[in-house]
Amino acid sequence: MSNWICYAVGYVFITSGIMKLMNPTFKETFYNLNLPFPEITLFLIAILEIASGALIVGGVYVKQAAITLLIIISGAIYLTKLPTLFNEGIVAFAFQARLDIVMVILLILIWKHIRGKYIS
Repeated sequence: MSNWICYAVGYVFITSGIMKLMNPTFKETFYNLNLPFPEITLFLIAILEIASGALIVGGVYVKQAAITLLIIISGAIYLTKLPTLFNEGIVAFAFQARLDIVMVILLILIWKHIRGKYIS
């Protein structure tokens, strides 16, 4: 079972990282977040998502990759979802953050229960 969780989480982050590199609208999003060096930040986050997702899929350095992705997704929730909570309310926040919340839960499960190379 844990293999499938790792494959699903890895898939989400690998595709997310690839889209950040390919889709020009992400550049605009990062500029609008007022992050320092938005283009470099976008590139680094995309590469970390792809690399960490691949490590989780491959079953190596799983805990380190999960921690990296937990930090990235926490930043994403803080920067992009919390404003929704304060401006539009709990229902809009819950809807917009649904994938993020599921990924946080799955990353915590991976971090707590998987020790590199998958457990059957």
